[in-house]
Amino acid sequence: MSERTDRPKTVLLRRGEVHSPADPFATAMVVEAGQVAWVGSEGAADAFADGVDEVVDLDGALVTPAFTDAHVHTTSTGLSLTGLDLSGAPSLDAALALVRDFAAARPGDRVLLGHGWDAARWPGGRPPTRAELDAATGGRPLYLSRIDVHSAVATSALLHLAGLGAVDGPLTADAHHAVRAAAFAAVTPAQRADAQRAALAQAASLGIGSVHECAGPQISSEDDFTGLLRLAAEEAGPRVVGYWAEQDVEKARELGAVGAAGDLFVDGALGSHTACLHLPYSDVDHVGSAYLDADAVAAHVVACTEAGLQAGFHAIGDAAVTTVVEGVRAASEKVGLARVRAARHRVEHAEMLTPQTVAAFAELGLTASVQPAFDALWGGDDGMYAQRLGVERARTLNPFAALLRAGVPLAFGSDTPVTPFDPWGTVRAAAFHRTPEHRVSVRAAFTAHTRGGWRATGRDDAGVLVPGAPADYAVWRTGDLVVQAPDDRVARWSTDPRSGTPGLPDLAPGRDLPVCLRTVVGGRTVFVRPGE
Repeated sequence: MSERTDRPKTVLLRRGEVHSPADPFATAMVVEAGQVAWVGSEGAADAFADGVDEVVDLDGALVTPAFTDAHVHTTSTGLSLTGLDLSGAPSLDAALALVRDFAAARPGDRVLLGHGWDAARWPGGRPPTRAELDAATGGRPLYLSRIDVHSAVATSALLHLAGLGAVDGPLTADAHHAVRAAAFAAVTPAQRADAQRAALAQAASLGIGSVHECAGPQISSEDDFTGLLRLAAEEAGPRVVGYWAEQDVEKARELGAVGAAGDLFVDGALGSHTACLHLPYSDVDHVGSAYLDADAVAAHVVACTEAGLQAGFHAIGDAAVTTVVEGVRAASEKVGLARVRAARHRVEHAEMLTPQTVAAFAELGLTASVQPAFDALWGGDDGMYAQRLGVERARTLNPFAALLRAGVPLAFGSDTPVTPFDPWGTVRAAAFHRTPEHRVSVRAAFTAHTRGGWRATGRDDAGVLVPGAPADYAVWRTGDLVVQAPDDRVARWSTDPRSGTPGLPDLAPGRDLPVCLRTVVGGRTVFVRPGE
């Protein structure tokens, strides 16, 4: 990324396909003063050619609104890009070999950082022991977060730095927060800024124009959060909307957050057996962990509503989601349902929903900030969800279609580094959900990953290419465009141009995903693919 220029250029894009509800047949667009100024046909574009700073020949490329990733951990993502990635390790032995190689290659690192192990996918199903990690690192401090980032394993040296004893097994809750804080304390400000730049640059290269940073005292630090917001304001790149997950509403405001929200934990995660359930897990005899009760949720929603900030909660298990619903409903009885709805409070993940909690989300005006890639990675009758919950309960997870039918606003994200930035893959995952009744149309999924992210921050004027909207867009090399009829399910498609609906790429499994050629934020180009 580079420094921002003083003035965004006036640009004419022509000879392409512009995805705009203002003109379903648009092939050209004018951007001026950081906003969309006009969309229309190629024939009408000549009238603008002499009054612009730049003309971009799209050569048939597709222009869409830039994506918004509604749940991101920027610094952790950047560190995972430059650190040890275990997400592809097929076994425990392979993971330990990667740890040994990484430790040997990084002799100067004060603490070794890694991410992405998933014992549920390994033969034998067990994570590395502390003794195995001590041997692989030669006794150096090492932090390895599980793929869901709700548990971790660590070496004896890091446990000592964190003030913990010789704990065996994956660390959760406060112990996990302690070792993570000790590990990240070894990251210098310069390393942290480089990691943030790396993450935002990767987002831009994938057509992502804005991210919602979900930070908090149990996740990162105040310096990390304010440094990221400052970097995003000073350098060209994706927009960063900051959420700070703490019940201290004034602290969130002081730090520059738009909400005391994000990963304010009501529970943990299914993979780590810390999501809070009404009934026990199928593979362990307990119901997970509860970190907030309904009274605490209600008090926080009241405080945020009265302060004019968004509240939001991390809730995955069905018991945790019920806690949020009960708390928000109690808050609405105190400050008024209309005020609560107008605040657009959020629930992150919201995986285990029932018809009753779906209806409550709609009643209370809650935005569901969800991650379709979770289903692609862990869904299905043989996936991690089924291991943890049994097949029948697993099939109820991530009911995107039911949420849309009820009128619940959806905002799609990745929760990177849990799953990587992959916007078109995210749209595909929602459209081809492993449980067919939870599938939504490509058009609905695309909207949830573009306009839905803006609406989740309280803005209804963005995430769409119409005159007056922010000029946040991406240019794509793609195959044939298709139009899904409004009453169609995913399996039936129409290419009839008379539909008057802008086309989107064919994302059927096996098809190549679109390739980003250029990303523009506020009229400023933040990514151009080399050679384009």
